[in-house]
Amino acid sequence: MVLLLAGGPCVRGQLSSNVGCHRGKLRQCEARYPFSSRITTTMLEFIFEVLGEFLLQVFGEALIEIGFHSLAEPFRRPPNPWLAAIGYALFGAILGGISLLAFPNNLVPAAWRVANLVATPMAVGGIMAVMGVWRARRGQRVLRIDRFAYGYLFALSIALVRFYFAA
Repeated sequence: MVLLLAGGPCVRGQLSSNVGCHRGKLRQCEARYPFSSRITTTMLEFIFEVLGEFLLQVFGEALIEIGFHSLAEPFRRPPNPWLAAIGYALFGAILGGISLLAFPNNLVPAAWRVANLVATPMAVGGIMAVMGVWRARRGQRVLRIDRFAYGYLFALSIALVRFYFAA
């Protein structure tokens, strides 16, 4: 967290670098401000963990949506909405299990896990609803996953599997 320029004094808040360090001054400065680099690292880890969990669910759902759009073409009659909801919940649980193979550790800190369990599926459901409106405006066929409730249910089942089984 310290940059020494031409042997100048330690300045708090600047990035550490070995460029311009003179004979151990960098170690003295880091000893003076030991927590600043840990706080920055912790903040960046938290941002990447929350963002990673969100992006995992969004991309997983987008891939499943592409698959559903390609599979739904041969079927003309829409299924029962309750049966479709159960199917989306099962597919979400399956995708959550597969995500555990790729990312076995929980991506969100323990203090934020419950908030993530509530907020992330709502955000993903909102994104799916926006995608459904976008598809409808373009004249494309809108599937059930393109509605908030089904997108939310799908993302919630992913989040529940990760909540209970991620290390």
